[in-house]
Order: sequence, then structure tokens, then C-alpha cells
Amino acid sequence: MTGEALQIISTSKYQKELEELTDWLKVELVKVSITPTDLQWTILINHLNEMLKRSKEQETIPEVDPEMFSEVSSEALKLADGVVRKIDNLSQDEMYVLSIHFETAKQN
Repeated sequence: MTGEALQIISTSKYQKELEELTDWLKVELVKVSITPTDLQWTILINHLNEMLKRSKEQETIPEVDPEMFSEVSSEALKLADGVVRKIDNLSQDEMYVLSIHFETAKQN
């Protein structure tokens, strides 16, 4: 993990939850043979941190059209759904936006 990624975690208002989520996600990604690059991990960790913030602070993202994500693999959507369920208190729109991280890393 890059220094930047570690800094995001260490300065997060929700550091413990972010560490636990990241550790859980590493295991899940190994199960499906997806290996994000260092840059992809950094961007993903930042996104996870923002998702935790939205969950805790009752914030939402704008609605997305699921049709825009019709080419995202079921594997990427399933991973993203797992994260959204694990964090809890998020809209399903979060799953679609997050799935792009997994779909991109899947192409590595």
C-alpha cells in the first residue's frame, strides 16, 4: 500500500472502520483474483473513506441511472454490493459508482 493510501487511513475520522473494511476487501478481492494497482488502491481507499463518512453523517450521493452501468460485470457489482452492505446506511446508488473501481482493477 502506498504512503498516500496509508495517510488516508491514518487521518480518517473513521480510521478503525476503514482499516477493517480495507482488510476485509483485500480478502474478497483475492477470492476473485482481482489485484488493484497501487494507484487504484489509493483511489479506492479514498472512496471507501468517503462512503464511511456519508454513512455516518447521513449524506447521500446523487441518484444514478443503473442502465449506465449495464456493462459492469456481475462480479464487480457483487463486490460493490458487499461493501455497501458491510458499511450499511448507504443508498444502492453507491454500489454502482463503487463497482467501477472493481471493474477497472479486473482489467489489470
